[in-house]
Amino acid sequence: MISRVLAADLPSRVGQHVSIAGWVHRRRVLKSVTFLVVRDRSGLAQVVTTGPGVPEETVISVSGLVVANPQAPGGAELTSPAVSLLSAPSAPPPFDLYRPGYSATLPTILDNASVALRHPLLRGQFEVTAASAAGFRSTLDSLEFTEIHTPKIVGSATESGSSVFGVSYFGRRAFLAQSPQLFKQALVGVFERVYEVGPVFRAEPHDTGRHLAQYTSLDAELGFISSHVDVMAVLRTVVAGMITSATPALARLSVAPPTVPEEIPSLHFTAALELLGDSGAVDLSPAHERALSEWALREHGSEFLFVTGYPMAKRPFYTHPDPTRPGYSNGFDLLFRGVELVTGGQRLHNHADYLAALAARGEDPEPYASYLDTFRYGMPPHGGFAMGLERWTAGLLGVSNIRQVTLFPRDLHRLNP
Repeated sequence: MISRVLAADLPSRVGQHVSIAGWVHRRRVLKSVTFLVVRDRSGLAQVVTTGPGVPEETVISVSGLVVANPQAPGGAELTSPAVSLLSAPSAPPPFDLYRPGYSATLPTILDNASVALRHPLLRGQFEVTAASAAGFRSTLDSLEFTEIHTPKIVGSATESGSSVFGVSYFGRRAFLAQSPQLFKQALVGVFERVYEVGPVFRAEPHDTGRHLAQYTSLDAELGFISSHVDVMAVLRTVVAGMITSATPALARLSVAPPTVPEEIPSLHFTAALELLGDSGAVDLSPAHERALSEWALREHGSEFLFVTGYPMAKRPFYTHPDPTRPGYSNGFDLLFRGVELVTGGQRLHNHADYLAALAARGEDPEPYASYLDTFRYGMPPHGGFAMGLERWTAGLLGVSNIRQVTLFPRDLHRLNP
């Protein structure tokens, strides 16, 4: 490893000779002195030299004396430097990375992602994503969940009504997994409480600002529950933990974190339709979700809202019906700032109930054989939820197009870079 001190550590090294390394973020050449601002993973450091300097995005190593300077980034700078060139750029970046903001269009950013994401504001979005995922993991770890890693190539397309991507698997037909749902349910019978952070694939021809063909799903499943309400309580704890973890990264972007109420307000699907004045709807549209979120903020001061009891016809076959209202489910969505963020609920857990549910929908149980076998051997009442990580970050940052907060997005049109 190159021996170095990070830019953020310079204020604590005043009076010492140290080495830093990074990219030339900004070069300012004056009459008798040149200022080089060096960028590394921790931030920016200023170098004062009498040489001509080198172009932006040149990778350098610098040794020098740390001197206090209130006007320098972090309040310290390197003087009397010895600059070593590690790598020189062969072309300028597609837009100026040193400017506080950027005017580049989203296509320009996505087409040049490997360099465009070096801009501190763009990079900062993905620090929010990383911190959120870390908070998801650490919160569930504290609740004694076990992290799992399930196959992303599966033999049958039985997880939902979504379209799937077919692949050739050693001469056999296979599919990219739409979710880890079937696996995480089976593993409740092993570990009781499980979670996964991993990619999922949806071959749906959506061309909107909230859909992707591949995204990162945050999934959790837990056993020995009384109803979906227990799952909602765990989800509330997880969301709060994710926000706590992401708060420092949000602060660096001057974004205030949302507040999670001790009890997130909840509306049954039928009550939501009554509120919307649309009794004939069988599902919630994006416009419905926005209106309900506005109501929750106005009436409860909450940017989060649970909608429960969706019609069984709009939920997967493995969803547990409401025992008191069989046409409705023990399922829920969590809305956040006008967008469906999380889908979850209680699952069926008795083998006979699965056979009955498939028969009621006129479906052959044979394609589900390996999945159904799980429930032949005793499964506890259980439930879980799934959240799209990119949609979560977009909501936190107030971004309207999910591609802006996706590393190398895949959608109807984009397969590169």
